[in-house]
Amino acid sequence: MVTNITDPIFHDEAKAEAHIEHSRWGGEPVCPHCGSVRVRRMEGKTQAGMFLCNDCRDKFTVRTGTVMERSHVPLHKWLLATHLMAASKKGMSAKQMERMLGVTYKTAWFLCHRIREAMDGAAPTGPLGGANAVVEADETFVGGKQKNRATRAVKPKKAVVALVDRDGHARSFHVANVNAKTLRPLIVTNVDRASHLMTDESMVYTRVGREFAGHSVVNHSAKEYVTTGGFKHSNTAENFFSILKRGVIGTYHHMSEAHLGRYCAEFDLRYNTRDMTDGERAAVILKGGIGRRLTYRRTDKLAA
Repeated sequence: MVTNITDPIFHDEAKAEAHIEHSRWGGEPVCPHCGSVRVRRMEGKTQAGMFLCNDCRDKFTVRTGTVMERSHVPLHKWLLATHLMAASKKGMSAKQMERMLGVTYKTAWFLCHRIREAMDGAAPTGPLGGANAVVEADETFVGGKQKNRATRAVKPKKAVVALVDRDGHARSFHVANVNAKTLRPLIVTNVDRASHLMTDESMVYTRVGREFAGHSVVNHSAKEYVTTGGFKHSNTAENFFSILKRGVIGTYHHMSEAHLGRYCAEFDLRYNTRDMTDGERAAVILKGGIGRRLTYRRTDKLAA
């Protein structure tokens, strides 16, 4: 796996294209339109990187059917941006990406969001936990403090709920309200009911906790953080939030509510692949971009 940013794939377009083709098809191109393997590479300068399907007669490139589709950003810059986001534990701001890639801020901003879309596509499926597994559920709030604002017109903080398998993966979600009505569908959909649910003393978890094999509560208001023996605690979820908040404070400074779910997917992916090298993580993200599409119009409308 590539881990060195001096590697030619990050600077040479032909090598970048060959790397992505190998990652996607393993040497045997497949038509993204009809799934046929009866394809051939087209010749000529105007057809560089283009393939023709002998069955459906459609043309395509290695970008077609991925988050890179219809992007004019060179492939080697796509690979470098993906590697930088995979390697940066607290994220990479669009302004930093703009400076490092030599593109406009608008391009860098959209590029980062499309890579986050690929990170979401690489997320594991199926419920968290299972028999004899502990899944921690906790919530936090993202946003600035009132005392740090020049005016009193402060938007309310945005809520993020995290579900963390103590021995596995994490999933975080932006929710409009932290209440039992909002959280129950989210928890029962994403957590195996054979799991042991671990939460704080918030009443929003009381009822849903009865639907699992077990439910333990850590009473933070009584300054209880971990019990003797170390079983009862929500420190794994708190650890996840500490990384997320360092990203907010030190890198992004502000996360739009419209895009907060995509930022959550970014931090989920890096947490879930924490045992991988940066190159392996970037390869996972590249695979996650297949079958995903994010247009600027769709992204811009969310931000409006």
